Amino acid sequence: MPKTKIKLIADLHIHTISSGHAYSTIEEYVAAAKKKKVKVIAITDHGPAMPGGAPLYHFSNMRMIPDHINGVRILRGAEVNVIDPKGNLDIPDQVLNELDFAMVAIHPKCGYEACLPAGRDSGESENTATLLKAIEHPKIKVIAHPGNPMYPIDFRKVIPIAKEKGILIELNNSSLTISRKGSFDRCFEIAKFVKKIGWKVVLGSDAHISTMVGELDDALKMAMDAGLNKGDILNTSEELIDRYLIGKNGK
Repeated sequence: MPKTKIKLIADLHIHTISSGHAYSTIEEYVAAAKKKKVKVIAITDHGPAMPGGAPLYHFSNMRMIPDHINGVRILRGAEVNVIDPKGNLDIPDQVLNELDFAMVAIHPKCGYEACLPAGRDSGESENTATLLKAIEHPKIKVIAHPGNPMYPIDFRKVIPIAKEKGILIELNNSSLTISRKGSFDRCFEIAKFVKKIGWKVVLGSDAHISTMVGELDDALKMAMDAGLNKGDILNTSEELIDRYLIGKNGK
């Protein structure tokens, strides 16, 4: 018997024109979300270390964004960049603390590789140690696209620590379709491991244009194939989002 598709109400990884290499405004995303019956979107623009990324004042000024626009709930977030092997981030604490949540990832051209000894690329051991330092920040609530083969990590070491800290693991739909080629097998192993240890995932379109909002089918299929159910996927309810992502009502 085929599995019943789980209904999703949220897209929790979206980039606006403020990310520098994305193409839609918040209001364009809202219009697209409304049309697709997506009730919650998280604006998670890239931090300033990303070439062309949003300046710090963009994140400080997110308080100007209404909680709801045309019936769509807006979460104020950021995709922060790891800028060195010490796990330092490109958005300071006083700014991160004004946001609903932040996700973290290692990206190219954001400072991380520049801090490594000349002629040496980062490997799994170094990436793992760096990411574990980065998730020490209390505002980090999601590890973004952890299956990226460009920056492999020992997910069997990272995910139990993330669970202990209440940090969620993303299944990134874009990684399974048009970005970060070669991610699929690693992401599937990650999804199965999340299920094995009893933790939860966030699904993100990683949209860089409004037509991508809510496009989560590949990530959802992977989650279901890995055995994750409705209660394991934050995108299924505002109650789960508030409890685990925003931090309302405790962990």
